[in-house]
Amino acid sequence: MADHDDLGRYRGKRDFTRTGEPRGGGEGGAEEPHFVVQIHDARRLHFDFRLQVGDVLKSWAVPKGPSTDPRDKRLAVPTEDHPLEYEDFEGVIARGEYGGGTVIVWDHGTYRPRSHDRGGRPVPFDESLDHGHATFWLNGSKLRGEYALTRFRGGEDGGDEEAWLLVKAKDDHAETGHGTPDPHRARSARSGRTLRQVADEAEES
Repeated sequence: MADHDDLGRYRGKRDFTRTGEPRGGGEGGAEEPHFVVQIHDARRLHFDFRLQVGDVLKSWAVPKGPSTDPRDKRLAVPTEDHPLEYEDFEGVIARGEYGGGTVIVWDHGTYRPRSHDRGGRPVPFDESLDHGHATFWLNGSKLRGEYALTRFRGGEDGGDEEAWLLVKAKDDHAETGHGTPDPHRARSARSGRTLRQVADEAEES
């Protein structure tokens, strides 16, 4: 995976006089790193899966959303790094702006890296992502247990666009047959609101 871009790509795609998205600039602390899953009703409705790595949120667009069923292999397409403050972003991105549409925080919490080499020694999480396979334990309000991100196409040395798979491990938190809830009916882990409620409140304000 590419090195941190210091949020240059993120900022270059946005007009902060028209969007309420955070410009960023915060630094990560020594506590457990955070993760967030947002539902984004943009041109194509999708989930955004973000993991704090250093001072940014590494991000993937997951069309069908993360699943609690280990049999589901969810496509995850890398997007630009986002600022740490994006973990709390919920609202409506103005029409005509990059990513225009409604965003809610479907889940958030902390995670623990669990990547190891063949000898069983821990591997720094950013290195495991660079190598194309990272495992981690999520402690969220909805997603819990071990997950893995595995790159199956592209990368620094490949000409193809990067593509990854997000897969739930078989553990006590796995739930076969459940998958991901309907994003139109799903409620925010922050405010309890649906996408429609957030959009309606933005129109009224």
